[in-house]
Amino acid sequence: MKNLLMYLKNYKKECVLAPLFKMLEASFELIVPLVVSAIIDVGIADSDSGFILRMCLVMVALGLIGLICSVTAQYFAAKAAAGFGTKVRHALFAHIQTFSFSEIDKAGTATLITRMTSDINQAQSGVNMVLRLFLRSPFIVFGAMVMAFTIDWKAALIFVVTIPLLSLVVFGVMAVSIPLYRKVQERLDKVLGITRENLTGARVIRAFHKEEEEKERFEEGLESLTAMQTYVGKISAFLNPVTYVIVNGATIVLLYTGAIQVNIGNLTQGEVVALVNYMSQILVELIKLANLIVTITKAAACGNRVSSILEMKSSMPLTQEWKGSLDLEEKQEKDPEGIPMVQFSHVGLTYQEAGGESLSDIDFSVEKGETIGVIGGTGSGKTSLVHLIPRFYDVTRGEVLIQGKNVKEFSLEELRQKVGIVMQKAVLFQGTIRENLCWGKEDATDEELYQALDTAQAREVVESKEGKLDSIVEQGGKNFSGGQRQRLTIARALVRKPEILILDDSASALDYATDARLRKAIRDMEGKPTVFIVSQRTSSIQHADKIIVLDDGEVAGIGTHEKLLEQCQVYQEIYDSQYKKQ
Repeated sequence: MKNLLMYLKNYKKECVLAPLFKMLEASFELIVPLVVSAIIDVGIADSDSGFILRMCLVMVALGLIGLICSVTAQYFAAKAAAGFGTKVRHALFAHIQTFSFSEIDKAGTATLITRMTSDINQAQSGVNMVLRLFLRSPFIVFGAMVMAFTIDWKAALIFVVTIPLLSLVVFGVMAVSIPLYRKVQERLDKVLGITRENLTGARVIRAFHKEEEEKERFEEGLESLTAMQTYVGKISAFLNPVTYVIVNGATIVLLYTGAIQVNIGNLTQGEVVALVNYMSQILVELIKLANLIVTITKAAACGNRVSSILEMKSSMPLTQEWKGSLDLEEKQEKDPEGIPMVQFSHVGLTYQEAGGESLSDIDFSVEKGETIGVIGGTGSGKTSLVHLIPRFYDVTRGEVLIQGKNVKEFSLEELRQKVGIVMQKAVLFQGTIRENLCWGKEDATDEELYQALDTAQAREVVESKEGKLDSIVEQGGKNFSGGQRQRLTIARALVRKPEILILDDSASALDYATDARLRKAIRDMEGKPTVFIVSQRTSSIQHADKIIVLDDGEVAGIGTHEKLLEQCQVYQEIYDSQYKKQ
């Protein structure tokens, strides 16, 4: 949590003024019992209605001034806390953007979302409460005791005994309950996890008729959570009665002592009432302080969770500054002759905490403008292979070269300017079609957008919409079919006219005719990009210049469609499974 406090450095003024105004409010609150004492001892005792009215106006004035101070403190505290939360969110989001797929896989998407939202909100709430109450409550407690001494030191000794007793009870209960609250949070997280699984996997659960089993699992989680919450609740419930017994006992002793002192003339009735008011203020503030410490504990735990992500270092830092992309003609002129566009040199890949290699001894080269097909069974490493080109993952053995240069020697921005990739899952963002396509190139003209749409066979998708390029895209592209989403994501990658285009099983929702037109249009593209097509269909890659067949992370064969049918058993099996002879 300490690492996060640096994000408050631009709010030093607010961090000083918020507790300052709160302490001013507390000061006025401590004066109120003295005013009440004066009303009783002077106004009521002498039946002086004018004095009573003046003192009542003084109390109203104290209340109004206290209210202004409180609102001002709240404003500064909220400004500092909201600014703190905003800066932490920006910093965390920017830091996550530097992560490679390895770090994202390690942390987990769900965890990153939780820390970006719930955890930062809790930390922000903790900052707000600390600025408002952390100094105010102790100030009231000790201020009330000091004010009691100014009235009568003998009666004030009751405060000296009562405050440590109350503190012992309050902080003792907290010391026991806070670790238990953490366990409650863990069990709540488990229940939320079960709930999320059931909501996201509702169709699968129904398909396998597992509703009853999931209900039982959910109920077990709830029972465990309920039992822990009940246990903690019993301990926490111990706080109020004990504190009230102590305070009421102290009040009785105070009234008894005060009555004796009043009888002998050492104290007035109003002063006794003031002492009782101070005792009540101490009780309220100690309860507030206890709740504040619980909030701070939760905020610190959440802050530590956020800090752990900020402390996670990216395995792929930017190695150099990229000055901007070259236009297509300059790229062609700068391409070195005789050097492969892409080369895998005895590449191996092992995922973090994996038992063995996912890719082993991958070795091949690709010339500029060639179309490469990648095929293999499920889990054979097709996606892992193409993800090494834009450095979504780093090789653990060997090297990947682009135009003779190791991909690690490029800055990430320079490297990814060269590569256009369409993922297996077609993702569109909320906005318009134009905004989605311009992810590929921010300043793309309508002509460039329609050119990419024509190549991706997606013009009809846009033309069928009322707003054309400015038609609304809902979050995740829910208002488009699977095939339409795939074609639009392909168009988005084509807008930037990449030197290397990777289609990772991105035409699986297209019919054979549309798929064939798409492949032909890509072959005829200006600039002849080097194309990698990952597919489960042999029909999608049979016209490729070279086909790489993967089997359990190893190359089972490389060659043309005809050559592989003759020499590669794995390819023959895949082909026969799709085109069985009658």
